[in-house]
Amino acid sequence: MKKIVILGTGGNCIDILDTINEINQVKKQYDCIGFLDDSPQQYGKSYFGVKVIGTLTQANLFEDAFFVNGIGSSNNFKKKESIIKKTGLALQRFETIIHPTASVSKFSKLGFGCVILQQVTIASNVTLGNHVIILPNSIISHDGVIGDYTCITGGVCISGGVRIGKSCYIGTNSAIRNNITIGNHCLIGMGSNVLSDVDADSVVFGNPATLQRKT
Repeated sequence: MKKIVILGTGGNCIDILDTINEINQVKKQYDCIGFLDDSPQQYGKSYFGVKVIGTLTQANLFEDAFFVNGIGSSNNFKKKESIIKKTGLALQRFETIIHPTASVSKFSKLGFGCVILQQVTIASNVTLGNHVIILPNSIISHDGVIGDYTCITGGVCISGGVRIGKSCYIGTNSAIRNNITIGNHCLIGMGSNVLSDVDADSVVFGNPATLQRKT
């Protein structure tokens, strides 16, 4: 069994722990030895039987462990890359976690440190970068490309041939038309219908989605 450590203690982090437990029910693969969190008040706390054992900068103390990141929200999605880099860990130390109920095509390609939660569908010839997280019930159709550090939240439907840049945040129940390109560091508001390309560093929402401001 691989030892694994979760970065953060927020909601997505608990979902990751839940996913690890579900994986282990099918086949024992992981021993989750703890969380890392930079909030001093979190140290020593226990979440569902797993303790906070240090800060992100202490990650290299756990030499025989692998890691998975759960930190990231609509408030800090652009900082996700720098947050992970605080660990000083090599990319190969990050494990990709896939919930047993997810459907992931064998013709797709997933980077390091990805998280695929319940009932996600990833179709053929999809490419996920490193540290991509996809929340429950989202669909990525054929030939999609998702950049590093991007978060696809729950119930998102991404049509075929869509390209999404790095460090983006795609809001709950949004839909993206086929062959659309979304630039780096974009926030797509919840419930949006994206019908045209979105420039980098944009916040868009609505039906159809329109530019609200630059990030």
